[in-house]
Amino acid sequence: MEHQPKEGVLLVNLGTPDQATPKAVKRFLSQFLHDPRVVDMTRWLWCPLLHGVILPVRAPKVAKLYQGVWMDDGSPLMVYSARQAAKLKQKLLKQKRSIPVELGMTYGNPSLFDGMQSLIEQGVERVIVLPLYPQYSGTTTAAVVDGLGKAFKKMTVVPSFSVIGDYHDHPLYIKALADSVRRNWQEQGQSEYLLCSYHGIPKRYADNGDVYPQHCQTTTNLLAKELGLDSNQIGMTYQSRFGREEWLQPYTDKTLETLPHQGVKHLTIMAPAFSVDCLETLEEISQECKQLFMDAGGEQFDYIPCLNDNDAHIDLMVSLVNEQMLSDE
Repeated sequence: MEHQPKEGVLLVNLGTPDQATPKAVKRFLSQFLHDPRVVDMTRWLWCPLLHGVILPVRAPKVAKLYQGVWMDDGSPLMVYSARQAAKLKQKLLKQKRSIPVELGMTYGNPSLFDGMQSLIEQGVERVIVLPLYPQYSGTTTAAVVDGLGKAFKKMTVVPSFSVIGDYHDHPLYIKALADSVRRNWQEQGQSEYLLCSYHGIPKRYADNGDVYPQHCQTTTNLLAKELGLDSNQIGMTYQSRFGREEWLQPYTDKTLETLPHQGVKHLTIMAPAFSVDCLETLEEISQECKQLFMDAGGEQFDYIPCLNDNDAHIDLMVSLVNEQMLSDE
């Protein structure tokens, strides 16, 4: 009888500091911002700037922000990611598939090496890597592949693996997003406008061929269709820009300052590019963006949480894993 390689799943997210302290944040940001996929400046220019100016200034500020969103069990990104991994394993078990599921982070702990090593120790020979980025970007998904390459360099036996590149237009993803909007509208009342805020990237990256903005646009269009919204009722923007160069536009903060003047007093906002709530959603959107909107004359601001570990999201992951297994055969 032909040997069937044992399969496993590695869920991957960006990563998070181990603690909400300046030291831990500095360590995490150093690894993250050293990646040429994230910041592609010439190293001899960037590294002195990063270590001499940016990290000493930013780490204490960011640590304070993390302290404001930190959960009992740790960073929100880590807590929700761990719950996702546990629930995905359970749901696969219900399908009579005893498949190991582990977490790996592109930056910080547990590392991609830790996740892969744990799967190998459980006898896994073929790994399905699921980066939790619905829309592909060189800054995120490609960075996962780079990180896997580095992890494999430390291994004697390298498993075969496949990477789920994106799922920005998957019907179950769109439906899960739409259902989360409907739930919010049932509780808070339907707003005049639904804003989809995506994490930004420098415009230059898109000009050089990154498909991320097209994926974000497709997600928004499909969500609008699913909810029956026209272009006056839904829009998309980009948040979290950093540095002085131009990033993808329109910018979330600038848009929030103008919407009330266009008659939008009740706003619903969501972050479809984030698979779990984290600093960028819980602090930047839920607090900073709310303040901008209300200061500009808004009256009601409703933030819809990320899909996190809700059942529809886990069902999507099961489907992605099963589809990948079929295509790998």
